Amino acid sequence: MNKSLKRMATMQRLQTTGLELFYAKGYYDTSVDDILKKLGLSKGAFYYHFDSKEDFFVQIIQNLLARKIYSTLIAPIEGHDNPITLITKCFDDAMETAVHNEMDYGCILSNFLTEFNGKNDVIMRHLNEIVTVWEVNLVTTLQKGKFNGYLDRHVDCEAAATFLMSSYFGIRTLMTSAAPAAKKYRFMSQLKQYFKSIEAKVITT
Repeated sequence: MNKSLKRMATMQRLQTTGLELFYAKGYYDTSVDDILKKLGLSKGAFYYHFDSKEDFFVQIIQNLLARKIYSTLIAPIEGHDNPITLITKCFDDAMETAVHNEMDYGCILSNFLTEFNGKNDVIMRHLNEIVTVWEVNLVTTLQKGKFNGYLDRHVDCEAAATFLMSSYFGIRTLMTSAAPAAKKYRFMSQLKQYFKSIEAKVITT
């Protein structure tokens, strides 16, 4: 393996393990030594790739967290199809990971927003960028739905996006406790009822 590929592989291992430990223990309760010990690497290897623990975490946000959020919550709802169908399927698919107790990236984002709020402006700026991109994407998708006749013309798309994001964060947090499949089923049932309330009404004569 050449030096460039070896460097990339080491960075990937560090970031993946770092995210797992930061999620499990929290950023402030996880040291660089904890990560290096798990991987069997030296401090020299860490500081060759990253300037500091903060720099390391920012790169995790950019390289792992942002990409995961994009692939699971943003890309699936892009387009001009019925936003109700797109968002329903997107949430259903994204929550399936929690049912099987896999790493819950939606919940991770929520956890980190809470952990860093008021403590680290640099990291919060990067986390909020992810939230903003997600919010803009949801609003745009809902607005397209209004324009294309899928949603009622009186729907407040910004308010609907806020509701969808906050409810998603909430259910992902609840699903980390007992009976995640049941919680997912109840949430999806209510989400479908909500969408029925804002879809365009068919006028019969």
